[in-house]
Amino acid sequence: MHTFKSVSWSSPNPGPRLIVLGAVHGNETCGARAIERALGDLDAGAIALARGRVTFVPVTNPLAYLNARRTGDRNLNRKLQPTDAPREFEDHVANWLCPLLAAHDVLLDLHSFSSPGVPFVFLGPEDNDGSLEPFAHAADEAALAVRLGVGRAIDGWLETYAGGVARRARQAATRPDAHLDHDPRYGIGTTEYMRSVGGWALTLECGQHQDPQAPEVGYRAILATLAHLRLVDAPDPPPNRAMEMLRLAEVFDRFDAGDAFAKAWKSFDPVTKGERIGTRADGAPVDAAHDGWIVFPNPDAPVGQEWFYLARACDRLRR
Repeated sequence: MHTFKSVSWSSPNPGPRLIVLGAVHGNETCGARAIERALGDLDAGAIALARGRVTFVPVTNPLAYLNARRTGDRNLNRKLQPTDAPREFEDHVANWLCPLLAAHDVLLDLHSFSSPGVPFVFLGPEDNDGSLEPFAHAADEAALAVRLGVGRAIDGWLETYAGGVARRARQAATRPDAHLDHDPRYGIGTTEYMRSVGGWALTLECGQHQDPQAPEVGYRAILATLAHLRLVDAPDPPPNRAMEMLRLAEVFDRFDAGDAFAKAWKSFDPVTKGERIGTRADGAPVDAAHDGWIVFPNPDAPVGQEWFYLARACDRLRR
């Protein structure tokens, strides 16, 4: 039986409550390394908490981490919610993690990705009172995102998933062999759960899994977040006014192990309308429906899981 570890530092002075997660996916180790370095600095006095509280979870999914793979029994960052009847290992993680998230105000979740590419940050939705993901802290997320030291931001995650779930439901009638998950809660991960309990959150994709610079990207982001939230007495990092902003538009699932890309795509490779992205196992082409960028292409995606995403340009950070 695995146990769960978090480390908290608290100041007697009031301030925000920050939580930083690493290894939500077990093969994404940069967050764990970045957190370990930050904890060492706190222990040594190189970082001094001036106000508020910060909690670090170096390894959020210990089963997946122990096995150096993305998941334990399933993807922790999908359908994240507590349950009275845990069956899979990630259910036990959720029962521990969700109350911990709810006890904080801000989440920084450190991840990496499989294909080559440059670091970027995921924002939540713009402020809205809709039924999918009502939110009122978009300005807070944007202000931190432009200070994390990366040059690209992207949003539209849950809205894109809602569209993907609807597509999966339609596919279920014609592709019963594809094992597609069409649960409407499928897109809810750590940041979405954090927003659902009144907080705000960013996911930082620190680089490719094996990139030796990825832990450094995560470590610098932790320092920037502590400074921006005034948890430490350090200058607020200057914002990146030239940050590129994109919005997810579509998610495409892998239906068959024979589904194959037309070339070795990298995240944020540009695509033009009509360009061949891949081919289904039955020979059907998968072409870009519009100009944009490919995101998270995964040639080894399990059948029934996300194969790649398409994104469009967005002017959110220019307004």
